[in-house]
Amino acid sequence: MSLADAVSADQSKRTNELRVLALLGGLILAYFALPFLAFLSRTGVANVVAGLSSPQAQRAIRNSLITAPISTAIATVLGVPLAYVLARRSFPGQRLAETLVILPLVIPPVVGGAMILTAVGRFTPIGSAAAALGIQLTNSLIGVVLAQTFVAAPFVTITARAGFAAIDERLEQASRSLGYGPLATFWNVSLPLARDAILAGVILTFTRAIGEFGATMMVAYNPRTMPTRIWVDFITGGIDAIVPLALALLGLALLVLVGVQRLAGVPTVIGR
Repeated sequence: MSLADAVSADQSKRTNELRVLALLGGLILAYFALPFLAFLSRTGVANVVAGLSSPQAQRAIRNSLITAPISTAIATVLGVPLAYVLARRSFPGQRLAETLVILPLVIPPVVGGAMILTAVGRFTPIGSAAAALGIQLTNSLIGVVLAQTFVAAPFVTITARAGFAAIDERLEQASRSLGYGPLATFWNVSLPLARDAILAGVILTFTRAIGEFGATMMVAYNPRTMPTRIWVDFITGGIDAIVPLALALLGLALLVLVGVQRLAGVPTVIGR
């Protein structure tokens, strides 16, 4: 066999192997697309405008648009510094800290909601103290924020940590050698270099928060957010009853993803 024939045979083998991989990947893509297409095909039998015009739907949309940005802001302000510490420092209890960050992702949201209730519920020391001050931590918008933050904050922390870990530490050392302190270096060097990863984490956190149902249902079934309102509509009216709010939730998620990608140059939701 000549060299050209050997090269051609090798290229053919690689092409066939790539086709197998593409076929396997195509199957999961088809599985992702099928529920969307099936659901969107039902929009013709639902009065979307009337559904979104109802007072219940508008309250749910308002509550979600109030709580999700607050939860995302809290998760970002607290989670990004934690991510930097986890990426740059070794300290006693680091494994425990890492485990605590990951745990909300692996436990069922309903269980997470039950855990929040045991910590800040009405009859707990924290809940009772807050109630004495006139602050209701459950069945309130504060309860919604607590639930959303618990389940969504790990996304920005984990993603930001990966961004910080990818930064060449020599750049930070150069900043310190020029007289900048740790905070100034963090703000002027580390944050800008990890911007894309942090932004991706913020997007994931927001979309997770605004779509949160399980923990929110346990901690703050009322006032209702879009996911809990969708559940109530499904129980009372079936699939067709939830189409308007579900479309609004889907459209909002897509709008956030596309808008941030175009404005900030983030090519995908999980970063480069």
